[in-house]
Amino acid sequence: MTSAKKRIWGWFFFDWASQPYNTLLITFIFAPYMKDLLGDGSRAQTVWGYGIGAAGLFIALCAPLLGVIADKAGGRMRFLWLFSVMYVIGSWGLWYAIPGDFNLFLIMLCFAIGLVGMEFATIFTNAMLPDLGPAEEIGKISGSGWAFGYVGGLIALVFMLLFLAEGESGKTLLGISPLFGLDAATREGTRSVGPLTAIWYVVFMVPFFLWVKEPARTATMGMMAAARTAWPELRQSLRGLPEQRSLFAYLASSMFYRDALNGMYVFGGIYAAGVLHWHVIDVGIFGILASITGALFAWLGGKADSRFGPKPVIAVCVLVLTLVAIGVVLISRTSVFGLPVEATSKLPDIAFYIMGGLIGAAGGALQSASRTMMVRQSDPARITESFGLYALAGKFTSFIAPLTIGVVTDITGSQQLGISPLIGLFLIGLFLLFWVKPQGDRKLGQV
Repeated sequence: MTSAKKRIWGWFFFDWASQPYNTLLITFIFAPYMKDLLGDGSRAQTVWGYGIGAAGLFIALCAPLLGVIADKAGGRMRFLWLFSVMYVIGSWGLWYAIPGDFNLFLIMLCFAIGLVGMEFATIFTNAMLPDLGPAEEIGKISGSGWAFGYVGGLIALVFMLLFLAEGESGKTLLGISPLFGLDAATREGTRSVGPLTAIWYVVFMVPFFLWVKEPARTATMGMMAAARTAWPELRQSLRGLPEQRSLFAYLASSMFYRDALNGMYVFGGIYAAGVLHWHVIDVGIFGILASITGALFAWLGGKADSRFGPKPVIAVCVLVLTLVAIGVVLISRTSVFGLPVEATSKLPDIAFYIMGGLIGAAGGALQSASRTMMVRQSDPARITESFGLYALAGKFTSFIAPLTIGVVTDITGSQQLGISPLIGLFLIGLFLLFWVKPQGDRKLGQV
């Protein structure tokens, strides 16, 4: 394998290593377990919304400053080591979510620490994308990396369901007791999702740190000096954003549609557990379907991205997700799209599985095309700052989806109505995409 291919494959391994935080913790295993832990779907959805919203606000405030510091002081790898430690400590801490004997603040704090580590690490790995290949290949590389990550998340999820996560009977999907002598009565099988996520990351980040080398760049100043100038420089960049109309429109558009997509991922498992009365294993099977379609369509979306550009890929995906959000609100145990069904009917489950497949497909392609579009909109000399702004855009309103879902759920007492703000967020993102130039504010072909 040539050094260039090794570098690309090493970069792919970050997606593979980090994806279980999204797949296992945010969506399909730990989130629905929170419903079991707290005993009520609406309360779990409210707590989850407030907790993730607060973490998102912290990420929004810090991400662009970190980007400026990294561009000036260099050394992205040292930042990645720090954020990797946060990822591992935070995810491991979820082991202590013991039924009847847990500190809710501590559990949500651990989750937030891991989430912050993952999001900050993603900023720095995304900033490496332009250095991995020529402009015409970036879409394929991004799509292939995202697909590879989905496969990693899928394998971790299948392993969790087959060998660790216990259902109502105390057995896993294979009908066996959790491995390693884990106690089903205290949900040790399900709680092991935290340590599994941490160990998975440690093992599979090895190729990344071995094979990915940063291109030599001359640091313009030391770390402390860069930190002192970060805020003035960021403030100047923010003031100049309206003059870069395409970049400004894209950041605004992605700010809303990515927040809505994250809302789907964050609340999908809790929603299914509370509204359809699914258990962890049911939600896990749903996750397997979403991961398969996500991997396939991230790869296909990468090919479409390289051929047609990221903008049409983004537009189609956001439209599909808007329709899915409407569909999800109209699915309950007693009705599907407004049609009443028997309480024992499997139609709501089938409909929700279909929605899950569509979420995975459109979400995978959307996220891959979104980071490609950010490369096209960015100044190559300030790429980490640009992805810091991209994270700011993604997190500046990232508290809106979880907090509005939390508030609406709290006020109405209905998980179905609580999900409805996602529809408006997708539509706003789709509307703002109209002003985004496919090649940004620069000349065609410049990257």
